[in-house]
Amino acid sequence: MRRALLFATILLLTLAVVRGVPAAPQRHASATLSGVVLGPDDRPVAHASVSYQSSSGNAPHAVHTDSHGHFTISRLRADNYDLRAYGKGVFSEWEKNVSLRSGQTKSLTLRLIYAKEVPKEYVKSKPAQ
Repeated sequence: MRRALLFATILLLTLAVVRGVPAAPQRHASATLSGVVLGPDDRPVAHASVSYQSSSGNAPHAVHTDSHGHFTISRLRADNYDLRAYGKGVFSEWEKNVSLRSGQTKSLTLRLIYAKEVPKEYVKSKPAQ
């Protein structure tokens, strides 16, 4: 009888302690978008601007590509995103509804194609003869 009472007391104390300890905070896994911006000449565009926002139009932001035309957007919520690149006077099309799940990394290539006239940087000049 004494052992049963001792066992019941220990069990109740253990349950009380376990219930009193808050659960460890759950980390929300974030998503990442990365990629490269290519110019009309199919070369990477350094320091291009990449605009992005959730597909509902909330929280527009921008990042810039590195010297090799690569960009990374980290710590994104799971959502659908719209992206567009701009560099040296030329825009890309909108990449719409890019779906990201929690913990996912997705890579994109944004191609600059729209301008009233193509800037000199992208026009291949003929070598002098």
